[in-house]
Amino acid sequence: MTQASNIARRAFLQRMGQLSVAGTAAPWALNLAAISDAAAFTNDGYKALVCIFLYGGNDHGNTLIPCDASGYQDYATARGSVLTTSGGIVIPRSQLTGNELSPAGLPSGRQYALAPELAPLKPLYEAGKLAVQMNVGPLIVPTTLTQFRNQSVPLPPKLFSHNDQQSVWQSSYAEGSVRGWGGSLGDLALQAGNGGSSLFTCMSVTGNAVFLSGANALSYQIGLGGAVAISPVTGTAYGSAACQSALRNLITQPRTQTMENELNRITLRSIDSQVILGNALTGSSGKFDGVLPDQVGGMTSNLNRQLKMVARLIDGQRSLGLSRQVFMVSMGGFDLHDNLAVNQPRLLGTLAAAMSGFQAAMELIGKSDAVTTFTASDFGRTITSNGDGSDHGWGSHHLVMGGAVKGRQFYGNAPTAPLGGPEDVGQGRYIPTTSVDQYAATMARWFGVAPTEMARVAPSIGNFDLKDIGFLR
Repeated sequence: MTQASNIARRAFLQRMGQLSVAGTAAPWALNLAAISDAAAFTNDGYKALVCIFLYGGNDHGNTLIPCDASGYQDYATARGSVLTTSGGIVIPRSQLTGNELSPAGLPSGRQYALAPELAPLKPLYEAGKLAVQMNVGPLIVPTTLTQFRNQSVPLPPKLFSHNDQQSVWQSSYAEGSVRGWGGSLGDLALQAGNGGSSLFTCMSVTGNAVFLSGANALSYQIGLGGAVAISPVTGTAYGSAACQSALRNLITQPRTQTMENELNRITLRSIDSQVILGNALTGSSGKFDGVLPDQVGGMTSNLNRQLKMVARLIDGQRSLGLSRQVFMVSMGGFDLHDNLAVNQPRLLGTLAAAMSGFQAAMELIGKSDAVTTFTASDFGRTITSNGDGSDHGWGSHHLVMGGAVKGRQFYGNAPTAPLGGPEDVGQGRYIPTTSVDQYAATMARWFGVAPTEMARVAPSIGNFDLKDIGFLR
């Protein structure tokens, strides 16, 4: 049976299982599930994960740059001409001065520096609140260059495709997947209690994404200003209280037609949740403006605004009665086949300001140790230049931030050489040496997931000897 048919079969069985609990046996079945799964999930205190997804495929080669003498020379040779606004993607070595990171976890003599625009993150690294995960990406099993070339092991579906690799990063399966590993974390948290709310466990401030979709945990989408209200129902309808009441009844009362009834049920839930969230956010407006301002350098920072909403939600979590939450925010624009010299520095500057500001917000409310923030992206990019940018790759370097992070450390394995090494499938496209499943499982363990449940979050984790990379306490 092919991988695609296996996925389809699992999806079908999942749907049937969800439908089966809609009958009279639902409370009994759900209670049995809760009893078995709750014992496998540690639900003490409050913890949250925040995913910052960099859509388009971030150029990791100019995010974390080799800065030891031989490493920089190899980097510069592989990438071509020096970065200028008219072409070339090599960052001059002089611009890396001051951004070198302590090389803990790297082979002797190796050293990397953050891109100049990521300078605000260096103090967090040196304070032990930021770690670097090297060469991570989708894998089904550990894969060598020979195995890749011979196609002798299962490979992630549709490599180098934006939509599919976004989905694989977020869910382990190609575009069309219905459940992400953030949603699976939410499912396990809900089965262990978590205040009983399937609405506010997994929350997106960036629209719809499979990462937060679970079987029971719903991906709740919230706007930059809070929950989106149905104005005529929560405000006034034509200035008439009677009209407002009639409209509310029309769109929320039970119906005999199944589809109509379900729509009204969801609408009622939306109205009620808007009120609950409004109460949770009360008093926090403006609280984080000092560390996450809307404007940075005269430009609106959408990422600051997203993370500010996450900070407000975390600040108000007690009123929601939750002990576990998963959030997602994002940035776009990283598909830099051209104009990399102009656009990536701007994007990385926005990212650094937002991440450092968000960590400051968590420290402000005493949640630094309880909140772990991490980056993810479609894929890395080629180390070779196409003249003005870079092309689609595979493995990439990422950042993990928070008070629970064992920071000031590199995790995983750096590519052996920029080009032609044992990880290079061509043009500096690296076979990952750490899988997304290992990355996810490390965070899942910290979140409270037991080894017996880990495959629900990271389906391929059983294929890897190292199941906890170790970057979290």
